Amino acid sequence: MKNPKILYILISIFCVFAILAGVYAQFIDADYGGLDLAAEDANKIAGEKSQVEIKDEFDKLFTNTIDLGGFDTTGISKINVENDVVYTVYEKLEVTDNYEVDINIPIVNIKSDVATKLNQNTQTIFVNKANDVLQNTDPNKKAIYSIDYTAYVNGNILSLVIMSTLKESTAAQRIIVQTYNYNLSTNTEASLIDLLTLKQINRDEVNSKIMEVVTQADEEDKALQNMGYNQVYMRDLTSDIYTVENAGGYFLGPDNTLYIVYAYGNGEFTSKMDIILFE
Repeated sequence: MKNPKILYILISIFCVFAILAGVYAQFIDADYGGLDLAAEDANKIAGEKSQVEIKDEFDKLFTNTIDLGGFDTTGISKINVENDVVYTVYEKLEVTDNYEVDINIPIVNIKSDVATKLNQNTQTIFVNKANDVLQNTDPNKKAIYSIDYTAYVNGNILSLVIMSTLKESTAAQRIIVQTYNYNLSTNTEASLIDLLTLKQINRDEVNSKIMEVVTQADEEDKALQNMGYNQVYMRDLTSDIYTVENAGGYFLGPDNTLYIVYAYGNGEFTSKMDIILFE
């Protein structure tokens, strides 16, 4: 160009645009980075299963079978050598005027004092009640009763979970869940601490998640109560059951997932449950 002033002006304008473009690009990158982080957070939130989803999946576990996970049970001393270490020892499906039953009772098929104790517990909690229901002769006190189980072997830990649903006459429906965890290598019961150690989960993390889940569930139930619903189960969040040391039901399920189950029907006439997962 013949006029140097015009050339200098054009160069200056170009530099300004270049700077602005660079600044704009930085902001764009920052924005997209922020969007990526937001998307990740959203996915994490979406990935957290609701209690409704967890309970639905939990119910589907009860197929009255055992998944050995490839564990070789050849060296285990069994009560009945022809069956698995857990199998259905009694089943009955029947509908009468006095009762409706769908019963599948498992046995821990191992010769040991610990297994004997677990089977005696099953007798006390589930079998005795089944006998009561089957002997009922009063149609006005008709009972609907089911017993189902599921069992898994993860590593050397055998987990057996039994669930029963009971509806008697006009009483509220009750769900009982009993869990057994058996170390096949040592013939001893496995504690929740044992399972946490196996999965390398920190105890404080578990205590924190338990309180998070049950507190949220309690708040939701209180909201229902405030809306006028009368039959709402209220938890005592100060109870020591919400600690690792006193957690009642726990087991290792499919893919080594740890379940901690608060089945309040174990002690009261309710079907309310809280379930905490550690995958």
